[in-house]
Amino acid sequence: MLMQIVNRQRVALIFAAFFCLQAAACGGWGNDVSSWPKNGLPSAQNSASLPPLTTEAKRASPETVQTPSSFERRWIVNAAEAKQLIEQGATLLDARGGGLITRRLQGAIAISWEQFSPPDSVARGRLVDDDAQLTQQLQALGISAQTPVVVFGNSPGGWGEDGRIVWMLRTLGHSQTVMVDGGFQALVEANVPLQRDTLPAPQPGNFVVRRDRAWEIQRDDLRHKLGTKGLAIIDAREPREFAGATPYGEQRGGHIPGAVNLYFKEFLGDDGKLLARPELLAKLRQAGITPDTPIVVYCTAGVRSGWLTSVLVNQGFQVQNYAGSMWEWSAAPADRYPLETLN
Repeated sequence: MLMQIVNRQRVALIFAAFFCLQAAACGGWGNDVSSWPKNGLPSAQNSASLPPLTTEAKRASPETVQTPSSFERRWIVNAAEAKQLIEQGATLLDARGGGLITRRLQGAIAISWEQFSPPDSVARGRLVDDDAQLTQQLQALGISAQTPVVVFGNSPGGWGEDGRIVWMLRTLGHSQTVMVDGGFQALVEANVPLQRDTLPAPQPGNFVVRRDRAWEIQRDDLRHKLGTKGLAIIDAREPREFAGATPYGEQRGGHIPGAVNLYFKEFLGDDGKLLARPELLAKLRQAGITPDTPIVVYCTAGVRSGWLTSVLVNQGFQVQNYAGSMWEWSAAPADRYPLETLN
């Protein structure tokens, strides 16, 4: 027990040291909702004070002296940084799903985004509304308020489940959650050990849900924003879905009016790692999106869009994920929730 307490204290100290370089380099927006506009997005004035993240800042050594507040906008770490956190006692979540997965990382707890969404076919992309239920579920997985959470997925395969989990935990109030660039394979290459024995049940955590609405938007809020000058709406689905195909049970096909199609895997290289910042920004500029552009992202069930939200927030953008996405939007009356198709 004494060693567990000591390890928890070491984790807190590592995190305090881990992310302050960006705090010194960029002010960030902070978590004080009163400083945000009523639409839930940081103002252009505030975002202008946030300079682009450099490669050096993204790969800052864990030993760099930093302050915890900068971690608010650091949502992605490389495998070496993730390994450092894991070795210091971070909670490790495997978002690849159960199924046929046979190779697992030591200590990794399996998690699925579906666990935290309603079973209803229309609403199943959204988060469960009951905070007490979510708190109980997350505590059962061993999530604690002061312990960092490292999430990995199957990159470049999968649907971006790791980013969805990171977005979810951030939205539910866990401000020390990160996604691993390159996912499972990157961690294996960084010599994070594989699980040899059956993983014991996790010790219950103490995390309590306290929602931060900064990174989510609801259906009716998005409907009222349609046509807003300067707002970018990104459809993170495949081009065929954007055009009107309904391969995943949508009740109507097409895309939300004014949306641009940026398939989420366009931001990944062949190695499953994120494109370098200049390449990422170039893709966004081609779509008319700059770092001061407020963004709403959607897909089918808020999974791919949750991943892209995590990526763009990490790059300093103002982003909200519409988790209900097409399953919810396409089930609503067409005259109030329109869709466009490509001829």
